[in-house]
Amino acid sequence: MGFAFAGFKKYVRYSAVAFSSLLITAPIALHAANDWVAPPAEVPKLYTITENISAERIYSDIETLVNFGTRHTLSDTKSKSQGIGAARRWIFEEFEAISKQCGDCLEVKYVSDFVEGEKRIPNKTEVVSVIAIQKGTVDPNRVIMMSGDIDSRVTDAMNFQSLSPGANDNASGVAGTLEAARVLTDYQFPGTIIYAALAGEEQGLFGGKIVAQYAKDQRWDVVGILNNDMISNIAGIDGVIDNTTVRVFSEGTRAVETPEEANLRRFTGGEVDSPSRNLARYVKTLGDQYLTNLNVMMVYRLDRFRRGGHHRPFNEAGFPGVRIMETHEHYDRQHQDLRTEDGRVYGDTIDGVDADYAAKLTALNAITLAGIAGAPPVPHRVDITGAVSPSTNLSWNLPEPSVASNLAGYKVHWRLTTEPEWTHSRFVGNVGEFELKNIVIDNYFFGVSAVAKDGSETPVVFPGPAGQFY
Repeated sequence: MGFAFAGFKKYVRYSAVAFSSLLITAPIALHAANDWVAPPAEVPKLYTITENISAERIYSDIETLVNFGTRHTLSDTKSKSQGIGAARRWIFEEFEAISKQCGDCLEVKYVSDFVEGEKRIPNKTEVVSVIAIQKGTVDPNRVIMMSGDIDSRVTDAMNFQSLSPGANDNASGVAGTLEAARVLTDYQFPGTIIYAALAGEEQGLFGGKIVAQYAKDQRWDVVGILNNDMISNIAGIDGVIDNTTVRVFSEGTRAVETPEEANLRRFTGGEVDSPSRNLARYVKTLGDQYLTNLNVMMVYRLDRFRRGGHHRPFNEAGFPGVRIMETHEHYDRQHQDLRTEDGRVYGDTIDGVDADYAAKLTALNAITLAGIAGAPPVPHRVDITGAVSPSTNLSWNLPEPSVASNLAGYKVHWRLTTEPEWTHSRFVGNVGEFELKNIVIDNYFFGVSAVAKDGSETPVVFPGPAGQFY
């Protein structure tokens, strides 16, 4: 008990500075909050972005990737037409072609490292991913990333020679990433967007680990990673055909949470308010607003039961990240040798692809990228006080003006502790603190988001270390 309250007292002491400042300046802050003009409630270009995503282009890209025969991490790297080497060179060239259309607005590069001595990569192998960077005009160090996986496999994870089309898993994710780049490079954004084709996923998530480390080495402020893994199948092994639902998986507590932070969380909450979880809520909010015939299902789990995906290495590096994917999987079309047994067809071939569905999920990614890249910096060091008080006080650090020229102000949010989504919000202007009068801290969860002058908004940040994005 002593240790628990020591952590709690430490947090209260940290909060006291902001709170004491709030007590002194609250009348000014509240007065300033009455002088603002609220930003727009919608961002019209997000509707346009959804309309410009092309199912035909996505299908064509999936077809091209399928035609490389296999994209297994250990497959041929020399051939011009077969294997993972040919596939990654084609992806690189596609990003360069997109860049040429926007006046060289993308910086395209390979990010790689050597892996050996692993169960699925026993011999020294270069794992090579492709990234395309659309640099922000105001705050280029702030990054939102979309990814798909280059590689494919059959039943035997070590079989790098057999035909392995990987149409849905995961040519669809790469095709969606390329298409998002085609559409979003028609625009400029304050923050940076990175489009990534990651390698080595089937062999142990190595491409993600390498790119996550690269992001740390570059000291990027990664707001989130949108991992797209299987976004084109609508017919499930459960017999359900569903082209209107998408799942978004997110971790509940931060993978890098320290024991002290975990202990603090016991007393302040945050078990369902990690940055990744609030990123998932953000994806759902935009999907509900800007897309039709698509229901976003938030799944409160890191990934499917005891399975993994390429957002996980980013989570383990301390970055927010979610997995976006189809709702009803068909296991006969995943990790299977191409064959027919007793009239049952196995294999991940292009006839299992629904391009219109892939386009909807790509559009969901695109508006999320545009929304976050178009927003101001995510609120930093959000703090909260109000124990044994009739009101709740929130405070946060204001960013340097040089990286927040599009900032209109901030919203404070609250919801009942049993609600899955944010239900109440109030725009409070360009202030660093706000008092929610007669809203008792014990009864709700709270958060803060930043809003741009055009209405673009960040995900909500839960107070304290449990919810911090950076």
